[in-house]
Amino acid sequence: MNWLTHATEISIGFLNGLALLMVVAGSVEAIVGVVRLLLAGDPRPERRDVWLGYARWLVAALTFQLGADILESSITHHWEAVARLGAVAVIRTFLNYFLDRDMAQLRQHHAGE
Repeated sequence: MNWLTHATEISIGFLNGLALLMVVAGSVEAIVGVVRLLLAGDPRPERRDVWLGYARWLVAALTFQLGADILESSITHHWEAVARLGAVAVIRTFLNYFLDRDMAQLRQHHAGE
């Protein structure tokens, strides 16, 4: 059983690392996009595209972080840690829901233009 715990810990680190890379990559992409738009005069449709792209990165990162939290909750032995992970999972789930909803609205608005 020790090998399974070790494999789970490695998986948690890997998933959190992927989430970190996604947040950093999305943030850099958004910053570059915003600077480019500021220099170009901030056209509205392109601004939506920048934020929609950033939201996609954040939703992907949240999904990987939630997976890591689920794995972490399976190997912890303390109820406090399980409760903390549960609270974080709920918060991330709500953030994911609202980001998905905003992305759908932006896509619908963008398609209407």
